[in-house]
Amino acid sequence: MTRADPAGPDTGLPAGNRAAPAALWMLGVAASFLLMMAAVRELSATMSSFELLSFRSIIGIPVMCLIAWRLGFANVLTRRIGFHVIRNSFHFGGQWCWVIGVTLLPLAHVIALEFTMPMWTAIIAILALGEPVRRHRMLAVGTGLAGTLVILRPGLEIVTDAALIVLLGALLYSVSNVMVKSLTATEPPWVIVFWMQFIQLPLALVPAIFVFDWVWPGWIDLPWLLVIGFTAMSAHFCMARAFRLADATVCIPIDFVRLPLVAFMGWLAYSETVGVWIILGALLIFGGNYYSVWREARPAGSGP
Repeated sequence: MTRADPAGPDTGLPAGNRAAPAALWMLGVAASFLLMMAAVRELSATMSSFELLSFRSIIGIPVMCLIAWRLGFANVLTRRIGFHVIRNSFHFGGQWCWVIGVTLLPLAHVIALEFTMPMWTAIIAILALGEPVRRHRMLAVGTGLAGTLVILRPGLEIVTDAALIVLLGALLYSVSNVMVKSLTATEPPWVIVFWMQFIQLPLALVPAIFVFDWVWPGWIDLPWLLVIGFTAMSAHFCMARAFRLADATVCIPIDFVRLPLVAFMGWLAYSETVGVWIILGALLIFGGNYYSVWREARPAGSGP
């Protein structure tokens, strides 16, 4: 019996020819995030962060309902609705922090701090799931912490509230990621996204209407709102396709291209500059993350 192909039988590509299409899917992830950041920045002048997140779900729900209709609504039933609610509460908090960061910080600064997410995920997985403490994972945590300190430079620079909010968002995203790992044992990915849209809509809509001033968008806002709704889904889809085609050691370095692309967009559209400390800190974070993923991908007993 031959060993099953980890990429699945439907890729239609030999194992050696999957890096290029995987790279293209990862570029799709980067493009999705860039467009989403631009849309959030453009709309934040007139709409609250909760209203933006409301429209994300309002646009996403019809799409997910079409998928559910195609695959059968019975297939979206879940016995873990309480777990979905808790997971989405953390995920929504991370999204809110991310939106706040995009509106207040240079875009490259947000991305650099966002790359701390694997560090927080490793810590939470070790503490909450009892995952083994391995040297390369601790190295990733250490370099992630060092990179964060290089970016923020506490004591030398004023650590802004917006930067702390982005870090909090990365932490909340990490809790959500660990909970997704548990959900995937019983739920297909599209079911997780289906419930995400429905659960997060009231979390955003209630404060958007009753706490903040709801602003009805004009026709000029519609393209940006559609961008927010569709890129939120396309980013997840492209990443899933990339990881189905190739190992994380191929995909993660390509994901890092988001930083120079976002820096260029921030310079071109908003006259933002990128300091050397942000670049150095991001390289430290990326280096530790990549080494950890590379070590995880190596066969057991293959050396340090």
